[in-house]
Amino acid sequence: MKRQRIFLSFLLLPLSILYGIIIFIRNKFFDWGILPSRSFHIPLISVGNITVGGTGKTPHVEYLAELLRSEFNLAVLSRGYKRKSRGFRLAGKETTAREIGDEPRQIKKKHPDLTVAVDGNRTRGIEKLRHQIEGLDLILMDDAFQHRKVQVNLAILLIDYNKPISKDFMLPLGNLREQAFEKRRANIIIITKAPADLQPIQRRIFLDRLKPYPYQSVFFTTLEYDQPRAVFPEWTENPTGNPINTNTQVLLTSAIADARPLHNYIKNHLSQKITPLKFTDHHNFKSSDLKKIKHRFQRMENQEKVILTTEKDAVRFAEMQDIPEEIKKNMYYIPIRVKFLNDRTSDFNKQIIEYVRKNKKHSFLYPG
Repeated sequence: MKRQRIFLSFLLLPLSILYGIIIFIRNKFFDWGILPSRSFHIPLISVGNITVGGTGKTPHVEYLAELLRSEFNLAVLSRGYKRKSRGFRLAGKETTAREIGDEPRQIKKKHPDLTVAVDGNRTRGIEKLRHQIEGLDLILMDDAFQHRKVQVNLAILLIDYNKPISKDFMLPLGNLREQAFEKRRANIIIITKAPADLQPIQRRIFLDRLKPYPYQSVFFTTLEYDQPRAVFPEWTENPTGNPINTNTQVLLTSAIADARPLHNYIKNHLSQKITPLKFTDHHNFKSSDLKKIKHRFQRMENQEKVILTTEKDAVRFAEMQDIPEEIKKNMYYIPIRVKFLNDRTSDFNKQIIEYVRKNKKHSFLYPG
């Protein structure tokens, strides 16, 4: 097995080097102005990463939206990864995940009065929002760190605490979308999924390896989990109660990049009897998948058993047709939110709010 991994690494290394050269040249062309980058008369805050998936972009975008929405008229703009539609789409309360993607749908479902839009062409998306939403103060751009055709005013870079970029390689050998030194473009760096009891020495070691620039603010966050909620509350006898105890067998069904934090939370706080059922990230569940889930659930011997999924996956399951009754009665999800560590919540909030107050303009008054 070890020999196979070494052999595969040798095969992938040239591809990673080639990919790295292409990305390096692309970034230099933007730095030198050879490739155009457009600015807008409105605060743009991007939340992104330089690794493939799993850094917690959606809960951090939700945190920012909740922080700013009481004072500012804001919109969230995403590309709508793996949606079945094209072009610009403004989300309504009944818009589905197939139309806008699971993450934008999750945000819209939790915050129905929030403006959420998707467009793979971010420049066009910003223009559409500025002309359609009167009095727009700012736009939160989800997963836009690599989208350099737009000049972002405040770039927030997320780095997984468990996957430091200093030890990673470029795709396809590793998980880096671009070189680790491109962290230089970030104004704020957030180290996500850190241990809730992060010690000062652990924080110092991570920062020594990261080597942030003096102009960058660095924060650490962890994930907090809420009580399980029914995906289909109308089918569940106790939709608001916790269905899991130490004797409950859990079928953990997930289609996210990294389900380990959720797995560890269940193991440490709910039940150690966990059967994982993993699908690829952003997987579009089909009837064959439902049969697989039902079959795996029926094979579980405990009388006390549940199907537990992620908040993002719950959005897709809730919109599916012909879901077996047994799944509807027993499927739950756990909402998540981010928490800033080291008593830095007020520092982060102050930096974001002061930036928007200083830079906001009503975008519909300006042609860009």
